[in-house]
Amino acid sequence: QVHLVESGGGLVQAGGSLRLSCAASRSIFSINAMGWYRQAPGKQRELVATITSGGSTSYADSVKGRFTISRDNAKNTVYLQMNSLKPEDTAVYYCNAYHGWLGSNWGQGTQVTVSS
Repeated sequence: QVHLVESGGGLVQAGGSLRLSCAASRSIFSINAMGWYRQAPGKQRELVATITSGGSTSYADSVKGRFTISRDNAKNTVYLQMNSLKPEDTAVYYCNAYHGWLGSNWGQGTQVTVSS
């Protein structure tokens, strides 16, 4: 298990950028996959991006070409670079550590608000 703390959220105008960080309490080197999810008011939580222990990435169609997920194993941190932000990106963003059959851990979330 691992404790996750997100940071970097805030208020930004449409077209702007933000970088979210997810700091883990221990090494993330061997964690199966790390991911970012988001939940907008009145909507279900949805997957935004994932990165495996081998470095493979995947993205939701709605963010492809605009968001980039990366990991720094030396710093036990996962990042989400968000460019060309749109009002529909407004949500609470959550970091997730997926341990396979052992389950997963979630951070407390960080609010991202994009104004038009």
